[in-house]
Amino acid sequence: MLRAYAPLAALCLLAACASDPTVYPSLAPRPVEKFGFAEPATPPPAPAAQDPALDKELTAITAKGDTAARDFDRAAARAETLARAAKEAKVGSDAWIAAQTAIADLDALRSSYGDTVGALDDLASTRAAALQPTYPALEQALAAARATAQAQTARIDALAGSLPGA
Repeated sequence: MLRAYAPLAALCLLAACASDPTVYPSLAPRPVEKFGFAEPATPPPAPAAQDPALDKELTAITAKGDTAARDFDRAAARAETLARAAKEAKVGSDAWIAAQTAIADLDALRSSYGDTVGALDDLASTRAAALQPTYPALEQALAAARATAQAQTARIDALAGSLPGA
């Protein structure tokens, strides 16, 4: 019985292969392609509501950072004086060792200021993880803290590079 349907199955398979080879799909733009590929305009994010608790925390963190920055600046002035005195000194001399020690102290003070940057980063990432809008005061404080940290690093690098044997 199956043999009776075999020619019919073969005929159906051959009919499926028989198509007009001169007909191709249209290359004209489809309706959806007429819209373009630009991202749709999104409305600006809603401004963050005033947060007194966050403002208080920002004030405390920035005050601690300001103190650390002042300590760094005082120590950097001392280190610059010692580095100038050690410019002509030999590696391993008392003047050179005093300058190196002052630069190492600057590294510790920079690390102390880095705690401020880390605390501000934590606040920003906590807000982002909670899908809260950016808080302008936090963003400004974070940008200022990062700039200060970069300036401190550049100052240390310049002092260390000015010493003999660097």
